[in-house]
Amino acid sequence: MCGIIGYLGKDASKNVIEGLEKLEYRGYDSAGIAIKTNNDITIFKDKGRVNHLKELININSKSDLAIGHTRWATHGEANQINAHPHTSYSGRYIIVHNGVIENYKSIKYSYLKDIDFISKTDTEVIANLIDYFSKSYNTIDSIRKAMTLMEGSYAVLLIDKLDLNKIYFFKNKSPLVISKVNNEFILASDILAMIDHTNSYYSVSDSSLGYVSNDEIYMIDLLGNKLEFSLSYFDVSSESVDKGLYEHYMLKEISESPEVIRRILSLYYDSDGINIDYNIIKLLQNADHINIVASGTSMYASMMTKYFFEKYCSIPSEVFCASELVYSSPIVTKNPVYLFLSQSGETADSITVLKKIKGIYPVISMTNSVTSSIARLSDYTLNLCAGREIAVASTKTYTAEIALSAILAFAVRSKADELKEELLKTADIMDKMLINKDLYIQLANRIYNANSLFYMGRGIDYWVCMEAALKLKEVSYIHAEAYPSGELKHGPIALVDENTPIISIITQEGTNPIVRVNIKEVRARNANTYVISMETLSKNTDDIVIPNVIHYLTPLVTGMVVQLIAYYTAKLKNTDIDKPKNLAKCVTVE
Repeated sequence: MCGIIGYLGKDASKNVIEGLEKLEYRGYDSAGIAIKTNNDITIFKDKGRVNHLKELININSKSDLAIGHTRWATHGEANQINAHPHTSYSGRYIIVHNGVIENYKSIKYSYLKDIDFISKTDTEVIANLIDYFSKSYNTIDSIRKAMTLMEGSYAVLLIDKLDLNKIYFFKNKSPLVISKVNNEFILASDILAMIDHTNSYYSVSDSSLGYVSNDEIYMIDLLGNKLEFSLSYFDVSSESVDKGLYEHYMLKEISESPEVIRRILSLYYDSDGINIDYNIIKLLQNADHINIVASGTSMYASMMTKYFFEKYCSIPSEVFCASELVYSSPIVTKNPVYLFLSQSGETADSITVLKKIKGIYPVISMTNSVTSSIARLSDYTLNLCAGREIAVASTKTYTAEIALSAILAFAVRSKADELKEELLKTADIMDKMLINKDLYIQLANRIYNANSLFYMGRGIDYWVCMEAALKLKEVSYIHAEAYPSGELKHGPIALVDENTPIISIITQEGTNPIVRVNIKEVRARNANTYVISMETLSKNTDDIVIPNVIHYLTPLVTGMVVQLIAYYTAKLKNTDIDKPKNLAKCVTVE
């Protein structure tokens, strides 16, 4: 969940700092840089953002080698000492690291118990272990020896002060890519760090290591076999990740949701109808059970995925939290299919599950990055078409996952044509709802001083409430929980009083009357209640009314509405909306 970048070539310090700014969404507890100066290495690091780091250095200082890091703390608090880069005990090696070394304590006890450690990080163990082996081996073989002992996830960039013409790298599980521009090299945990320089890159495979130097990328596996690697391309541009006229990335990305639906339609429909690999459709048609694996917002979107396949395809489906599925196994049926949903395609928990089942059961994935680890490990991958998300709180991906899940399920049912027009209508309605800024601000003004808040609904609406509560927690820091409205009286209603806002979502005709009754129950306990409803089911006293949408696509509209409520609430509370405390965008640690 940290961001790492290395640059070998002219203006290295400037390029590393600019890369760190693009990677800051991956972690922003602290930042640091190691720069080659006068045939030596100078390190600058401190708690805080990259902007603070820029104050410590001369960004335009001439250097042809630098590595940098922006941190999301795992081992040790966020402070100057624990910030990366870290140096080995002899001073020879300087490293930056993304990931977690699970057995770092046993390594310290077995190999490094005579070493005085400076930080509380697992990263310092890596540097010292390589230094330990360097007494007997060269740097590449020292790295290999260390890798055979380390358990966990890591993408590491290393500088050897005895050879300042190279940047070494090694990787397992955590993402790492390399780009070559003329005779200069960029190594980073995300292609986003490269977009100002190139649109091509090489992926570093798991359990591999090597270095970049002069005109060469040298890469080997743990046995010492030289690896071949192929060039890949990406279509992300600087413009697509710029805020433009929006105050925050979160608002920009929410506002892009209707266009995401249209983009999905243009990719997955053509003049002949549905444009999805027939092998995917056939695989799902023959499935007797679909196991859906996801985390966070993707898991809440997956509730609709389950609904579409059960309701319209009659295929039993279950949603699994990836971090829990790592330690358990679902009941195995004769022809199961696994479906993974992930914004980044680098979610560590999902990757762990996927590696367990790869080659045993068929795997389909939906992700924004068709070159990601999850995409590469899957048998089939569907592009979510949501484009890059920069704000930590995922928004437009939620829209993409629900829309694409509907298309896939209707394609399996051979009814995809009837869905296209409904999705287009829904996108148009979402455009109209984006204009209603005052409605969201009014509701935000009524709830932003609350310490705790409930969302409630039933069925489809309850699943949207789960996403609503998550978003409010993420960006406004208000404690929020989602409940099926009938469950409040089975315990949580004990917490309800005049200081408890309760927001209800009502878009389903069958559950409308009973949710209205549940609203009366909490009003009788002096709760402040607010209602988001669909036009045909609305009352004059409802706070936000959405135009009529076919029932199974209402989460596309209400999902966007609750994200806007969270955004405007966070704005009133003056939180760091795009980079909430304690969170990072790409969860690459388990």
